[in-house]
Amino acid sequence: MFFRFIRQVARFVVWLLNGKASYEQKEKLPQDTNYILVGPHRTWWDPIYFALAASPKEFSFMAKEELFKRPVLRWILVHAHAFPVDRNNPGPSVIKKPVKLLKNSELSLIMFPSGTRHSEELKGGAALIAKMAKVPLVPAVYQGPLTFKDFLKRQKITIRFGDPIDVTDIKRMDKAGLDEVERRMTTAFDQLDKEIDPTFKYIPAPKKEKQ
Repeated sequence: MFFRFIRQVARFVVWLLNGKASYEQKEKLPQDTNYILVGPHRTWWDPIYFALAASPKEFSFMAKEELFKRPVLRWILVHAHAFPVDRNNPGPSVIKKPVKLLKNSELSLIMFPSGTRHSEELKGGAALIAKMAKVPLVPAVYQGPLTFKDFLKRQKITIRFGDPIDVTDIKRMDKAGLDEVERRMTTAFDQLDKEIDPTFKYIPAPKKEKQ
C-alpha cells in the first residue's frame, strides 16, 4: 500500500520538475514471474525512474545501512520495501534476503550491478541472486540529464527495457560464470543505449575523495 502511494507521489514530483519521461519496450517485462531489474547506475534518481517505468510491479531494493539509523527515514525505507546493507562488511544476508523475497513474495528487485554511479565495473551480486532465486535479469538503461541542474531544465529522459537474460544455463557462478553474466549484461546495456541514441556515451563522474 505505502509503496504504491509513495510511487504516485514520486511520479507527480518528477513530472512537476522534469516533465513526462519516455518508457520504452515495457512489453519486455515478465508478467508471470519475479525478476531483477538491472541497469548501469548513472544518477541518484534513476532507481526512481526504473520503479516508475516498470509500474505496476512493486520492487524491493538495497540501501546503505546508515540511512536506517534515522527513525523517520527508516520507517519510510522499510515500508517502501528497502532493506539495509553494510557496504563495508556485506555478509551472507546481502544474498539471502533478496533471494527469499524473490522466491516468497510478489516483489521483484532493482539492482545496479556496478553498485555506484562512479564506476562501470560490474559486480557479481545480481548474477548470484538471479541464479539462486531462479529468476531472470531484465536489463534497463537510463538516458537523460546527469546533474540536478540539467534535470530541472526538463531535458528528455528515456528508460528502455531489453530482453530478459536467462542465467539458468550457467552451471556454476565461479569466475567464468560471473564473467559470462557480466558479458551478457554489458552487451544488453550497450545495445539499449544504441537503440535510444547511437551517439550516446556515458562517462562516469569522478568519485569525490573524503576530506
